[in-house]
Amino acid sequence: MPPFTLTVNGRPHTVNVAADTPLLWVLRDSLALTGTKFGCGIAQCGACTVHLDGEATRSCVLPISAVGTAQVTTIEGLSPTATTATHRVQKAWQAEDVPQCGYCQSGQIMAAAALLTKTADPSDEQIDQAMTNICRCGTYQRIRAAVHRAAKEA
Repeated sequence: MPPFTLTVNGRPHTVNVAADTPLLWVLRDSLALTGTKFGCGIAQCGACTVHLDGEATRSCVLPISAVGTAQVTTIEGLSPTATTATHRVQKAWQAEDVPQCGYCQSGQIMAAAALLTKTADPSDEQIDQAMTNICRCGTYQRIRAAVHRAAKEA
């Protein structure tokens, strides 16, 4: 097992894992960053969404060997000062009372943050196209409202 060095939330980490180990398990098991969730394991539900160089990426199917020099951002690193600040998408999620069970929400928030980085004021259609994560509780209308609220707070 060769060591892999990756940058997560702005900090370098070296891990000794097999090259085909999914990024999700490196984050959770090797780095103890458990905000990123396992849902389906086939990149369909989005609970495992992180940013890879700013792009919303499903980490459950991305082998660590494919990360290379890309910057990885997890829900724990979404705010520049995660211990003292909350990202505008997280604030909007709270204001709109989005979560019910909450399991998918870190992935939803990461997908929404990536969308807002590219599209400052997305339409409902753009939100629907970008937010492909599955919410078993069906909070999609509140998710859309929260994305619009976060866009206004930019």
